[in-house]
Amino acid sequence: MSLLIVSLDNTILNVALPTIQRELHTSVSGLQWTVNAYTLVLASLLMLSGSTADRIGRRRTFQLGLVIFTAASLLCSLAPGLGWLIAARMLQAVGGSMLNPVAMSIISNAFTDSRQRARAIGVWSGVVGISMAAGPIVGGALVESAGWRAIFWLNVPIGLAALFLTRKYVPESRAPRARRVDPVGQALFVVLLATLMYAIIESPNRGGTSPLVVGCAAAALCALLGLLWYEPRRTDPLIDLRFFRSAPFSGATVIAVAAFASLGGFLFVSSLYLQNVRQLDPLHAGLFMLPMAVMALVTAPISGRMVASRGPRIPLLLAGTALCASAVLQALTYSEQLPATLLVVAYLLFGTGFGLANAPITNTAVSGMPRSQAGVAAAVASTSRQLGQSLGVAVIGALMAGAAHTNAAAFIDASRKAWWIIAGCGAAVLVVGTLTSGRWARATAQHTAERLAAEETKETVTT
Repeated sequence: MSLLIVSLDNTILNVALPTIQRELHTSVSGLQWTVNAYTLVLASLLMLSGSTADRIGRRRTFQLGLVIFTAASLLCSLAPGLGWLIAARMLQAVGGSMLNPVAMSIISNAFTDSRQRARAIGVWSGVVGISMAAGPIVGGALVESAGWRAIFWLNVPIGLAALFLTRKYVPESRAPRARRVDPVGQALFVVLLATLMYAIIESPNRGGTSPLVVGCAAAALCALLGLLWYEPRRTDPLIDLRFFRSAPFSGATVIAVAAFASLGGFLFVSSLYLQNVRQLDPLHAGLFMLPMAVMALVTAPISGRMVASRGPRIPLLLAGTALCASAVLQALTYSEQLPATLLVVAYLLFGTGFGLANAPITNTAVSGMPRSQAGVAAAVASTSRQLGQSLGVAVIGALMAGAAHTNAAAFIDASRKAWWIIAGCGAAVLVVGTLTSGRWARATAQHTAERLAAEETKETVTT
């Protein structure tokens, strides 16, 4: 249920973007910040929330996240202007950071058998497909009938129900050894994400040579170098760089960024195209995106079963191929009067690829790590997802910022370039999935898990 409201919120918001743009009189960069203010804060806090849950209790952290997310959703619906909406979205993200990675660590500790865990993760990932299937239609209907503010009302009853069920059914769990807080690493990570995204989003408006844009890019580089230097010297780092010795874990991180960058770009471009170019109302725009969502819903649990029985390679290869084919089809054929059949085929392919990609990412991220660090490992995967979606919206939005307010022909030309970028993301899933799912990659995962377990045992004995 926590994944449902978080995923549903993103899907519904994308359908509502053109309406928000008109009613709040905002630019494309304003729309980008409406999406990215949430994803940036979420990505910044996911690893902190994951390690905090391992330390003070997963159920306690999860419940606090539900309270904050539900209350912030209500505030989003009451926002009088764009600034207030962005601020409420940031508060939403604070609560959201305590939900998905913590839920994943709860699942990882509840299902100790690897096959059962892979299937459970497949079902859990299938909720993304449910939210993607329901989001465009529910969001379109709400925006059409009650306005864009109604899209946030939906989170309130679901959040309250999830809170009640958590108190009743979810057992408390925590890691055997408490991890210490890493304020320096957390600060550097926030600076890295915030300055990088600001430089990308604002460069079309201010210019690539603007002192502010250049300064933000320089700050992002310095924060990255600072993280790489500081984190290995910490006993309990925010980002445990030892995880990346595992080729499958590193591959899962890259694949998560690529797959969710393609999703962020897909939703951003498609919502504006269907409503601003094809002149569809929000409900019919949502119906057009339904084939993509349905395929994501259908293929996610299938992917989970494939990972459980045969490993992650096959679903990753199929996912990368489908994502790339969908984007290439649209890059070659996009026009104001693109036949509906071609559009539906492209959406079916994209949904298939995205649905197949999610389970291998999650399963690979947590299966090779000690159970005591399940929250941190899951948080790295979740952070990669949010970072990818933020990058997708930022890069694609920056590419299209100048064309959105001119004419349909300029919009179509910019969209074709955007689809080629999305095709590149699909190709990255295909290539990286191939390289990091073979025998050599599995050996690195086993070696990394053994070293982590040995170092953890040594630290526990010393303590």
